Amino acid sequence: MWSYKTYLSILLLGSLSLGSAAQVLNTAAPATVKVSDSRLQRIDRVIQENIDKGQIAGAVAFIARDGKVVYNKAFGYTDVASKAPLRTDNIFRIASQTKAITSVAAMILFEEGKLLLDDPVSKFIPSFSKPQVLDKFNPADSSYTTVPAKREVTVRDLLTHTSGIDYAVIGSATGKAIYAKAGIPVGFERGGYSLQEAMDRLGRLPLAHQPGERFTYGLNTDVLGRIVEVASGTTLDKFFSERIFKPIGMNDTYFFLPPSKHARLVPIHTFDKENRLVKYERNGVITADYPLSNGTYFSGGAGLSSTIADYAAFLQMLLNGGTYNGKRILARRTVDLMTMNQIGDLSLRGNKFGLGFEITTAQGEAKLGVSEGSFAWGGYFGTTYWVDPKEKVVALIYTQQSPLRTDIQDKFRALVYQAIAD
Repeated sequence: MWSYKTYLSILLLGSLSLGSAAQVLNTAAPATVKVSDSRLQRIDRVIQENIDKGQIAGAVAFIARDGKVVYNKAFGYTDVASKAPLRTDNIFRIASQTKAITSVAAMILFEEGKLLLDDPVSKFIPSFSKPQVLDKFNPADSSYTTVPAKREVTVRDLLTHTSGIDYAVIGSATGKAIYAKAGIPVGFERGGYSLQEAMDRLGRLPLAHQPGERFTYGLNTDVLGRIVEVASGTTLDKFFSERIFKPIGMNDTYFFLPPSKHARLVPIHTFDKENRLVKYERNGVITADYPLSNGTYFSGGAGLSSTIADYAAFLQMLLNGGTYNGKRILARRTVDLMTMNQIGDLSLRGNKFGLGFEITTAQGEAKLGVSEGSFAWGGYFGTTYWVDPKEKVVALIYTQQSPLRTDIQDKFRALVYQAIAD
């Protein structure tokens, strides 16, 4: 693990900038940034084919290169029943794309000296002191035994999903059972509890493995969101609004939408027994209408809804090295720190993980051509994004359904690169 002294030493070494700090997204002809307009039209065909085959209700796709928006189109319907057309300004539940925003929030506080990456989580949430690791589990009644953890969970463990914290509802069978019994939320709820209450309970539950031992995708970023609240002295929604959304101009991104924007929220679709797309209402405890309530649980791991343009501006800020619209959110070297391998020899589908992002390796580049060093993630309801610093590309494709029974996301990745014409 790096000490703060080591981090300062890295700053002195210098690094390659991720892009021009002056760039703000503006629409331009594809040819001006060496993207083929005719080849972009192949994306239209592939998305429409998925709609025609009943695999998706609709999709919005976005591509920017070198700060120029060369593709921003909506296809299909918000609702297969009403046939209301999907628009580029529709609002989507971005679910786990929330994680990158929470990670940036934590790194803002890191830059202000309010936390260090190797601080123990218990410094901010006392219930995480003296952590225990699961030893034996009884599925009959969800009882268990534990052994002491070799060390405490750190902020870095949360950012890299190496803490041993599991996921409620969508995690391992054991984790789901233990968390359900303790009333731990997954992040898609309207519940009347707070982030503080839920994370205090979580801190008393066993870890799935020793901290740092392996990558386990879990509620780490919800815990990180609570740390942001404690370290900043304000609620997560207010911190996001004041420190990230307003400076960047993300005017359509919220945990809970104001009534004036409810009509722009895209319904979720799923498949019925005949494998036809139908409107999704509830899957266990995961409900479709949580963004429309006045909730009090600000899930740093899954709670936000947003437009594709808002999130693209956030990603362009990172590509710019931390600056957007004349406002600096992060230092360039902090962005570098977030987008380098932070999990050592551990692996994630052949890729690595930074502080909040999957990082493409040479092995990952060989799959679809996404450049080594690109950073990415996605969301539970069929949204995904990546940033390619080498090609200066920001790309996103949003659907709104669960499950996503199509390879459209990988095809979109391939289609982006085949359209680059230099």
